[in-house]
Parts: sequence; C-alpha cells; structure tokens
Amino acid sequence: MSGLEGREGVSFAALEPSLEELVDVALMFPGQGSQYPRMAASLYGTDAVFTSVVDEVFELFGEVGSAACEDWLSGADVDHVSRAQPLLFAVDYALGRTVLSWGVEPVALIGHSAGEVVAATLAGVFSLEEAVSLVRDRVLSAVPIPSGGMLAVAAAEADLVPYLEGDVAIAAVNSARQTMLAGPDEPLARVRARLEADEYVVVTVPASTPFHSPAMQPAVDEALASWSAAPVAPSMPVYSGYTGKLMTAEDALSPRFWTRQLTDAVYFGPALNELVAMYDVLLVEAGPGQTLTSFARRTKAVRSGASQVLPLLDAADSVETARARLA
Repeated sequence: MSGLEGREGVSFAALEPSLEELVDVALMFPGQGSQYPRMAASLYGTDAVFTSVVDEVFELFGEVGSAACEDWLSGADVDHVSRAQPLLFAVDYALGRTVLSWGVEPVALIGHSAGEVVAATLAGVFSLEEAVSLVRDRVLSAVPIPSGGMLAVAAAEADLVPYLEGDVAIAAVNSARQTMLAGPDEPLARVRARLEADEYVVVTVPASTPFHSPAMQPAVDEALASWSAAPVAPSMPVYSGYTGKLMTAEDALSPRFWTRQLTDAVYFGPALNELVAMYDVLLVEAGPGQTLTSFARRTKAVRSGASQVLPLLDAADSVETARARLA
C-alpha cells in the first residue's frame, strides 16, 4: 500500500558513500496504492525479460490477467482490486526478475503488503503458479467485500488510536510519522473529518477495498478454506511487514500467516529498519512509483549515508539510469 508520496521524478546525482562501496543490494516491492495507469508499460515489448515475465504471469492469471492486461495497456483506471492486485504482482515480479537478469544478487528482499508475496516468490517460498493462485484467490475473495478505502496520515500510530471507530483500523506503519488507516466508507469518512478538524494531513490512498482492517475477515476465512499452496522456507532473507522482522521458516510455511495479511496491519517501517540495521545496502524499489523510496529516505541509515535508496523506475518509467548503476 502506498503512503503520502507520489511518483515524482528524482535526481540520481552521486550519493555518499559511493556505489562502489555499497556492494550489497536489497530489493523493495510496493503494494496496492502504488499503481497508476500504464505503470511500467513502456517496458512491455521493449525489454525482453520484462515482457516475457509479464506474459507468463498474465497467462497464469487466465481471464483475470487478460482483463487486467487490457486495462493496463489501454491506460484505463486500475485502482479496483480486480485490476490493481494482478497488475502489481505482474509488474513487481517482472521488474524483480529484470534486475536479477542483470546479474544482481540481492542480500535481502522486502515487500509492502501485496509486494511481500512477490518477495516471497523470488525467494522461492512459492512457485510462480502458487503465487498467482494466491493473488487470484485474494482478488476473488475481496471483490464482494463492501466498499471501503484507505488513508495515509502524517502521524504516529499512537496518535491515531484514539480516532479509530468501528472497523476502521491501523492498516500500515510505514515510518515514524507515516501511518495508514483502512475501513468501510462511512466510518472512515467520519474518522477523516475528525483528523482534519484536528489539523492532521490526510491523503486518500488509491483503493476501493479496506485492506488490513477487520472488514476483510470474510475474505481471510475464504482464502484459508481454499488454501492449496505448499510453501517452503525462503532461500534468501525476506523481511516481513507482518512481523516487522526477518521472515522465519515457520512464518513462510503457515497458511494462516499468508491469509491473515488481508486483515493485519503492515509494519513496513519496523521491518525496513531491521533490514538496514543488518546490512549497509543500496535499497532498490523494484515496482511502480517511488513510495517505498520515500519511506526509506526517512530511515536513520539512509539519512546518515550508511545505506542508499534508488527507485528502479524514473519519472518516465525508464530503468536505464538504475541499470547503469546496478549492472
């Protein structure tokens, strides 16, 4: 899920320390809220690896993938769960595979919400077929959920707890003062009004489904009942937003760990802090937009120069600048 930042262009001027001194790379994968029309579509048909992987993913999605691909390439709105989730998985996963094709060997992976499934798949927890099935089942179980939304608030988690009501819940903690709320439309609107009356900065996240709130419990129950994957322990370190720590083998093997993600809050900020406490890395956001890049820039490790951050896509959806630094 995204936060308060958009996909503004950034300068790729030299940072300190130099890239030569940062031999380790960690990949970050964003989730719903990062999507936008034709995200990374300029790579489709021009980059061989990206194109072949996207085609493979959409084929596995079947009719869901065909409809999502058509809207993606046409520039249609892609915020609905039936479009955003398949497209984010396809684009994140294809960008991750593209980076790996350059010879980059990441020391760790981290994903935000739906991006965690991408990270887990690249780490071997799921086969691609299993991951696509998991995402497709999430989409089908989420579609009947009554309309809701998500808000990004410039505040700490503790500041927002007194404002919660009904099924409105803390959806994500992205940094010290970057928190998301989610819930059904009416109570979420009341919470927003109270926050704005108290002069909090509140931004709507592109989502029509109240992910990471109790309203999603029916979808969790359905996903657990239909679970068919056979996950294995990750082959490389994956930092999980659902524990805020390194994903354990027990986490990875648990159907409940994966299905509960529809209702549980995402602690991306704490997980990212754990990652950069372990490694001095170049954090590469392998997905649409630069939301996770903005969160990473707020970490002490990046502010001090111990680690750096690089969005894979620039404002024109090109990967060439990033490729020149990574390949």
